[in-house]
Amino acid sequence: MVNRDNFRKIDPYVPGDQPDFADMVKLNTNENPYPPAPAVIEAAERFSAGRLKLYPPTDGGALRRDLAAYHGVAPENVFVGVGSDDVLSVIFQSCFNSGRKLFFPEISYSFYEVWAELYKVPYFKVPLKADFTIDADDYIGKENGGIVIANPNAPTSMAMPAADIERIVAANPENIVVIDEAYVDFGGESVLELTRKYDNLIVVRTFSKSRSMAGLRIGYAIAQSELISAINDVKNSINSYTMNFPSIEVGKASIAEEEYFRTTIARILKTRERLVSELSKLGFVTFPSSANFIFTTHKTVPAKEIFEKLREKHIFVRFFNKPLIDNYLRITVGTDEEVDKLVAALKVIIK
Repeated sequence: MVNRDNFRKIDPYVPGDQPDFADMVKLNTNENPYPPAPAVIEAAERFSAGRLKLYPPTDGGALRRDLAAYHGVAPENVFVGVGSDDVLSVIFQSCFNSGRKLFFPEISYSFYEVWAELYKVPYFKVPLKADFTIDADDYIGKENGGIVIANPNAPTSMAMPAADIERIVAANPENIVVIDEAYVDFGGESVLELTRKYDNLIVVRTFSKSRSMAGLRIGYAIAQSELISAINDVKNSINSYTMNFPSIEVGKASIAEEEYFRTTIARILKTRERLVSELSKLGFVTFPSSANFIFTTHKTVPAKEIFEKLREKHIFVRFFNKPLIDNYLRITVGTDEEVDKLVAALKVIIK
């Protein structure tokens, strides 16, 4: 019998349910409710499967160059990966090897703790303030081996001002600071421009949320060239050919569709405002959101009860059975029709 002592023992990241019901309302994984831009669909249809016999470029090729042009940086400042999770995973392996503790918020994207455990990076989970906001001073003047902050934060949906993030970056010149901007397009203040000024800052982005491409897996990081080179060295020591040809082609098409991109975001923000208003009428208290989801709690009905009763109706939201946040729900902003179904169901549950 195999010796199970040889297995790596770790508590894995647990994503939201991936249900498959014809009548479901899926508001639990922060996907964009609208389809990708028309040019993305056209690029996918035009793609020649004959190209699949060849290896793709190791650095993302034309997608990397187009991302660089879009953000006004050099290709040497861009790292492309298979979703921002892949990008962050390689950064954890590349940049946090001092033996000192990595700092990240106690309530944040739970994958940070998983990667730290997996790659044996010591870490400290920094408590949030009583209102669930991040205090920049908690990351200043304290010995650490690096910092990772999601901005806007997940699952709380709230964003830090860029000025606070710059204070953190400036105060930690010898340590890498990673700002995970997965949701920044929905109301956060990006610090991407600060990568020109600071050689210890990495900004991570994704196509999964605002660009409606969660199923394709495209993520990227922007930083000064020395950092990008170090990350590439580690990536190429694991798997050189991570970004496939179809992803490169449709990713390029998405970057070119700026008007569709902005229009879709505006629709989500308008629906988000209406959702918060409707929930308030039902007795919910919701944090100010800068993301494509909200973080909310009801004044009298437990979150777990609401979650379970919604699931019975094939309406899926996210419930975290964890200390401090086990009476809150994270709800993705869906279409207006999906929000109407959610609100109608909640009226019955709350009543």
